[in-house]
Parts: sequence; structure tokens; C-alpha cells
Amino acid sequence: MTIAVIMYKRLGLSNTDIALYTSWLYLPWVIKPFWSPFVDLLKTKRWWIVTMQLLIGAGFAGIAFSIPTAYYLQLSLAFFWLLAFASATHDIAADGYYMLALDSGEQSFFVGIRNTFYRLATIFGQGILVMLAGALETGTLLPDTPLRIPMAWSLTFYLLAALFIGLTLYHKIVLPRPASDAPRTELSVGQLASDFFHTFVTFFQKKHLGLMFFFLLTYRLGESQLVKIASPFLLDKHAAGGLELSTATVGMIYGTIGVIALLLGGVLGGIVVSRHGFRRWILPMALAINLPDALYIYLSAVHPDAWQVIVAVAIEQLGYGFGFTAYMLYLIYIAEGEHKTAHYAIGTGFMALGMMLPGMAAGWIQDTIGYTPFFVWVCICTLPGILASVLVRNKIDPAFGKKS
Repeated sequence: MTIAVIMYKRLGLSNTDIALYTSWLYLPWVIKPFWSPFVDLLKTKRWWIVTMQLLIGAGFAGIAFSIPTAYYLQLSLAFFWLLAFASATHDIAADGYYMLALDSGEQSFFVGIRNTFYRLATIFGQGILVMLAGALETGTLLPDTPLRIPMAWSLTFYLLAALFIGLTLYHKIVLPRPASDAPRTELSVGQLASDFFHTFVTFFQKKHLGLMFFFLLTYRLGESQLVKIASPFLLDKHAAGGLELSTATVGMIYGTIGVIALLLGGVLGGIVVSRHGFRRWILPMALAINLPDALYIYLSAVHPDAWQVIVAVAIEQLGYGFGFTAYMLYLIYIAEGEHKTAHYAIGTGFMALGMMLPGMAAGWIQDTIGYTPFFVWVCICTLPGILASVLVRNKIDPAFGKKS
């Protein structure tokens, strides 16, 4: 998502259009619970993984092909949509395959490795690839022509497509074929639909339903808007209120240092909750994810040097990683009981909805009022999430999350 935001900004799209169009890419994750049962019913998890990876590689190639064309926006968005649906389906299959191919001991061993490689992939996508595109933009490797920036991003996505297709072929060969990975032929589509409907109904019968939705949809209300505008703000010209950093610098600051800080915040959050329990830390985590957003008010008002930008982004992302731990733990908490896995998946759908809807309006708000007032607005939007955390805190079992 971040690489799409940066690319469209460099190709000259307005913040209004960038936020609106890229927020729609959350939709597959919002509705993912509705088609996840059919991944169980049709084919094997291994087949879905390899096929979706191939589709993602083809999607990257399609984006690369479309960027230098006159209809780059329509074509690239169509391919990004393909990527979004393929990625969400890959998530469903990979989670199921992980549980089928490994026993409980192996799952425990590989969970840390899996999360580490997820973060490394994030650094590669948001950091290294953006830095590569930025290096190509400078004109030292490509001819200095008006098409230099589109060609830089096109080459970057062609490289990404080649990498993904290569990994797909590798996984086609090396992925194990567990005997338990088979289509669930004993279930009919009608039975599957009936089971899903029952699961969905029981989710909406949970206690404190209104408070639950209030928390799920507002905890990241400020962050959901900030994340859409942070990269455009770093890239925008001084005359437009931005910091006018280069693409490569943004990749280094936001996609590399920021992601490392995010990872450290998440690790720290897990440690403190395991020692003292979720209830004790939910409010400090809500403050940690929201209060550092105010640093962007300072950045937009002062336009400081790059080192201060690095520190501010690192602090904001560290707080985000620390505070997001509370959100993930709350999803686990509300999923407790019957249909735990399915209820967790439904909860993640509402999590994506909470990012999608505010993000769609973020660009229009910023274009209307400017960067500094927008960041003030973001800070105002953090208040409902903090209030939700205060209200939810008293409903949480004090022992939940504490390591026994």
C-alpha cells in the first residue's frame, strides 16, 4: 500500500485521489471472511499459495507495463486490485497451510521466523524498492527525459515481478505436500454457507457489541488518516507545505528506519503485556499509538532538517508498533469462545474497514485545509480511540495476556 502511495505521488496524482484510490485496496481484507471458506472447499492450500503468488507476479508485471502509458492510472489500479485480492487469498491459504504442514512444536518454532521474514519483506517493499526507484529517478542510470520518473517505477515493478515469478517457481518445487492438505469434499457449498452464517450470527451475539465496534473502528482513527498522507507530506514541495525529500530518502526514513522502529515497538509491547497483562497496558498503548502523531504538526510547521525528520518518524512508528499490540490482543480477546478462528477473521475485517473508510477522506481533507491543520485534525481524531480504550479496559480480564 505504501509503495503505491509513493509511486502515485511521484507520478503527479493529488493527495485526494491517492488516498481515495489506495484506500479502496483495503476492501479485499474487509470482505476476506466471506470467501475464506471456499479456499477450504476448493483445491489444496498449496495450490492456492502457488497460484496466488504467480498471479501477484503477473500483477506486478501488469503495473510495470501500464505505468508509462497514457492510461496508467486506470490500468495500474486494476492490477493493484488484482494484487489485493490475490494477496488476501494468499493470506487465507498460507495460514491454513502453516497449520497443516507443521505440528504444534514446529509451529511454535517457526512463528518467530515467519514474523521476522514478514518484517524483512516490509523493509524490502517499503524501503529498498522505494530507494531503488528513487535512485533510478535521479537520471544517473536512466536518460534524463520527461519519462524518467515513470520509467524508473516501471523498471522497479518489472524487477519485482521477476523476483516474484522466480519465488513462485521455487515454491512450486520445494513446498511440502502434506497428506492433510486436501479439499474438504465432505462439505457441500450449502453446508459451508450454513456454517458460515451461523458463525457470523454468533459473532454479533457477543457481549458489549457496541463498545467492541467503537473500539475496532476508532482505535486507529487518527493513524488511518496519517498513514495515507505521511509519505506525500515527506515528498511534497515546500511551496505546497511538504518537506521536499527525495524518493530515496523517504524510502530510507519511512520504509527502513520506520519499519525497524515499528518492529521494535511490537516486540516491546509483547514483552510488557506478557509480564503485566493486557488490562494494565491497554491505555498506555493507546496513548503510545496516538500521541506521537503530534510530531507531524511540528514537522509541517518548522520544516526541520532530515535528522529531526528521522527521529520524529522513528518515534511515531515505535509508538505505533507498541500501541498496535493492544489492537491485536483485543482481536484475540473478543474471539475467545466458540468459532475462535472465524471470529478472529471477522474482527480483522472490521480492522481493515477502520483503515479504509477514514483513509478514503484523508486526502480530500488535507488538500482542503493544508498539511499543518490536517495534522491537528489527525490529533483530534485520536481522542475517540483513547476514550474507547478507557471504556474497554474495565471489561478485560486482568489475567488476559499475562504469561503464567
